[in-house]
Amino acid sequence: MGLGKRVRLNRLFSHPSGRLCSVAVDHFLGYHEGLPPGLRDLPATLDAIAAGGADAVTMNKGVAISCWTRFAGRLPLILQSTIGRPDDTADEHVAVPEDAVRLGADAFATCAFVRGPSEAAHLRRAADFLRQAEPWDMPVVLHVYPRRFSPDGRVEIVHEPEEVAWAVRCGIELGVDVIKVPYSGDTSSYGQIVRECPLPIVAAGGPQSDTLEQALSMAAEVVASGARGMTIGRNVWGCPQITQAVLAFKAVIHEGRSADEALKQANLQE
Repeated sequence: MGLGKRVRLNRLFSHPSGRLCSVAVDHFLGYHEGLPPGLRDLPATLDAIAAGGADAVTMNKGVAISCWTRFAGRLPLILQSTIGRPDDTADEHVAVPEDAVRLGADAFATCAFVRGPSEAAHLRRAADFLRQAEPWDMPVVLHVYPRRFSPDGRVEIVHEPEEVAWAVRCGIELGVDVIKVPYSGDTSSYGQIVRECPLPIVAAGGPQSDTLEQALSMAAEVVASGARGMTIGRNVWGCPQITQAVLAFKAVIHEGRSADEALKQANLQE
């Protein structure tokens, strides 16, 4: 690993816990209709995330250019490249690794949906980005999600351990630097996946939970499994108190607090 890549990865995993508590605001095209309230006023949302001291924030290029200047050098930036949906009704890239270098990002993220007829195409694109990133020593974070195609045409993200393990194996085979993948639902199976992976695994925050306590409990299980942290989206910016939500997740991921302890520490009442 080159020095430039090591410097950037060390910024992402700079907390003494060795884990990453990051937030993603790169979801806009994942919604077929409209935008959730937490993503409508991006400057305000980013202010709240930064106030909570997230370890990094993942966003698309235009958001970085228009909204991130005041946080430059204060929080690590992960540049997302892919705009897509699990059913492939949207599947494009809007940034390349050189953009991440130019914008001062600490990592370049790309998304791959595996299983199904387009699996190989998703992985080939990620491999292309890896080759482009290598001369710049730019780390590549692979957001990889296993899918299930139903006879009625529905496509959904799945969390079964064997499917999550397959998604992780795809990332290993490509040679990415960090793998972000859904939580399998229990610490035993996820712990085995983590132990068998030679790369850092960061859990995806998943769909918005009914309560913040539920999302924090999942984060606690992720930590117990030995994973290197979590990237949270809807369960942070979908909360009325975004800053406090970030603080609560940090308490779980970095300090090993329980969900209840984290809520109290962040002065949140549910």
